Parts: sequence; structure tokens; C-alpha cells
Amino acid sequence: MTWWDRLLRWEESHRFAVDAWGAALLWLVMGTIAVDLSATPAEVHLGTRLAAAAMIAPLAWRRTRPVVSAVAVYAAALVHMLAGIPIVFPADLVVLVALYSLTVHGPRWAYRVGFAGAVVGTLLMTVLLGVHGAFYWPAAVVISVVVGSMFLAVFAFGLVRRSRREHLEALVDRAERLEVERDQQAVIGAATERARIAREMHDIVAHSLSVMIAQADGGRYAAAADAAAATRALGTIAETGRAALTDMRRLLGVLRADAGPPRPGGPAADGSAAPAGATGADPAGAGALVTTPQPAVDDLETLVAQMRASGMRASLVRLGTPRHLPPGAGLTVYRIAQESLTNVLKHAGPDPSVTVMLQWLPRAVTLEVSDDGRGAAADSDGLGQGLVGMRERAAMFGGTVTAGPRPGGGYRVRVQLPTPSSASAAPPDSGAAAPRPPVPVPVPVPQQTTTRPTTPPPHPPAGPRTGATAAPTPTEGHPA
Repeated sequence: MTWWDRLLRWEESHRFAVDAWGAALLWLVMGTIAVDLSATPAEVHLGTRLAAAAMIAPLAWRRTRPVVSAVAVYAAALVHMLAGIPIVFPADLVVLVALYSLTVHGPRWAYRVGFAGAVVGTLLMTVLLGVHGAFYWPAAVVISVVVGSMFLAVFAFGLVRRSRREHLEALVDRAERLEVERDQQAVIGAATERARIAREMHDIVAHSLSVMIAQADGGRYAAAADAAAATRALGTIAETGRAALTDMRRLLGVLRADAGPPRPGGPAADGSAAPAGATGADPAGAGALVTTPQPAVDDLETLVAQMRASGMRASLVRLGTPRHLPPGAGLTVYRIAQESLTNVLKHAGPDPSVTVMLQWLPRAVTLEVSDDGRGAAADSDGLGQGLVGMRERAAMFGGTVTAGPRPGGGYRVRVQLPTPSSASAAPPDSGAAAPRPPVPVPVPVPQQTTTRPTTPPPHPPAGPRTGATAAPTPTEGHPA
């Protein structure tokens, strides 16, 4: 900022003081030498000095109160003309200053009225000059034309200055609104990112901890009768914990742009030693982190197999022709299925049967997770965010989520996401045959069984038991 800009800013913030000093200087320059040109000869007397003071003093408020200042100046000029002094020179020139200030700083109606008053005052001055005989009528008309031209020029210059001031104020206002909008967008973006991270954290932590708790309870009950079942439960707990830790590191790594990549065998982010073969380490031994893709629809089979390994009787059914989903939609389907299976593990009761059905429709994909557990009769603390997170995820892709008890017992979660049709997703080929409608294609899921302990505990926990015999996996296309 230059010294001139600083001076203008200071002058703008001290309008009254600057205008008051300006009015005092005008009085010293014009008020002390104001003469009555209608007298012969022209003379300086008390009346001219009072008229000059009455017209110059209101200029101290010409920018802070432009309407009041202009009214006072016009009134003083009218009084001295009606009092028999048509022209007080050079004090009458301050009327031009009052008109300019009113045009630049006053409201629109005020400067229009001010210009009309200047025209009326010019005509009145012409009449008074001719009546008093100070000038001949031709000279009076010439003086009126000159004065009227001065008023017109000052009024036009004031309009240009007003237009430039309004344009600058509009630019400043627009910049301020853009700054506020930028801050609001930043707040909205931060809130959206926090919600996304909260959903991811909830899905990772809730699912993994539910599996680990169920395995720990099952292993505790099965330890007395089947040590191998307890060993398998501990192995499942360790694998689930490692997978959850990997997901947490991947999620939190996005928030740590300045964190260096851990090396195999070196200290991890939590202070523990990172295994050389852990997910996320460079297999080549370079020590650089490699990104892993987010889970998608193709990982549902792995998710169901994981739940089946924890003792749940789970099956996966796929119908229709799979298609490519938009970015993020596959993760949404996976996370909703994961949350639904976690809720079954927590609330469905002992030994529930779960069916995960993925159906590809012409313009949508449908995921349905149903069980034969306790359904709506299950206890809940009301603090969970699972269904809220499901609906938020589906809403981002224009989908819907319905959840509730199903007829005959149990609980059902159903989500439907719109997807591009197969015709629009595939590249055009003029020589290819017309596409056929999608046909349900069953996908086989291998059956897995575990050993049931010889002596089951008398009172099993509410969740599924580790070591419980998994029921035969239903054939694809026939959900349990």
C-alpha cells in the first residue's frame, strides 16, 4: 500500500474532521472577502459576511450528512437572495460544492431534488438581478446561462463519481461475500470429511470389535471341551485385529501428509514393530508404502467367508449380470453389507442364519441382508450409528435403505443403488449383436464347517459362538 492509499484511507475514516477544517479554510478564503455584486459599487459589509458564514458552515457535514448540509446551504442562499443580495461572490460558489456532495454521497431522490433546486435558484437569481437593476436583462440572462452551465457540469461530474464509487462498493461487497462463501464452503467440506471419516471408523471398528468379541466369548466357552476351537478363535481374533489395524492405518494415513512411510521391521505409527510381510509394506523391501484398493462388490465373498469362519451360518447369493459401478458405489455396497452382518452378529442372538443377496437389475443394484434371528426383539442401547451411516452412504449415490423385521421372524436390510445400464456402460459396437437381458447367474460359494464342541455350555452368550458347527451352505440361488 502506497502513502497515497494510506492517506485516502485515513481521510475516508475521518470525514467530519477533514470537512470541518476545509470549511474553516473556505471561510478564511471566501467569507472574509465576500462582496455584494448587485451593489454599486460592490462592497463588503456585515450582511455579506453573515451570508457567507451561513452557506460555508454546513459544508462540515457535506459527507456525513449530505442532505442536511445541502438543505442548509440552499436555504442560506435563498435567504440572502430574498433579503436583497442576489449574488454574494465568491461565497455563492459553495452551492456547487453542496450539489456535488449531495450527488455523490446522498440518496438518489436527494440529488434529483438538489439539481431541480439549483435550476430554480438560477432562474430566481436572473429575475432578481433584472428587478434590482444591478444588471441589464441581457447581462442577467448571460450570467444565468453561465451559472446554469456550471451547475450542469458539476451535476454530471458528481454522477460519474457516484457511479465509480458504487462500482467500487459493489466489488468490495462481492469480495466480502465470496470470502464468506469460501469460509462456509470450507466449514461444509470439513464437516463432510468428518462425517466420512466417522463412517469409515465406525464400520472398521464396530465390525472388527464385534467379530473379536464374539470369537473371544466362543473361545472361552469352548476352551474347556475343545482346545483346538479355542486356538482357532484366538487365530481369528488376531487376524481380525491385524486387518482392522491395517484399515485404521490406511485411513489415518490420509490425514498425515507429513508422516514418512514405515519400513519393514521398523517402528510403526503406534510404536510397535511392523511385520515385514504386513499389508502396506513394499514386498520388494524398498520400504515404501503401497496403496491398496478400497473394498468393493467383489470382496463380498471374502466378507461372507470371514463371517462364516467366525461361526455364523452365512451364505452369499448373486443374481444377474455384474456391471461396473461408479467410483465409491462398490465401497458403499461393501460397507452396508459389513455393517448389516455386524448387526446380525451383535443382535440376532445365538446361531443365526444369514443370507446376503446381491442382485443386478437393469438400472440398479440391490443388496439384501436377511437373518432368522431375534429381529426387532433384540436389545439395543440406541447409541449406534449403523443405520444412519447406511442411509448417508446410500443417499450420496441416490439410493435408498429400508430396514426392519421381516415376516416370519428375523431382520432384513435392503439397499438399492441406481447404476448405469449395461448398454450405456459398454462401448458402442456396430457389428455386435443386440445385448441380451440379464439372466440370474448363481455364483458358487465353498462350504466351510467347523467342529462343534462335544459339551456345549449351558448358557451361551447372546452373540454367535466360535466353534459352533456351521450349517451346510445353501446352494447359490436358494437363500437359507
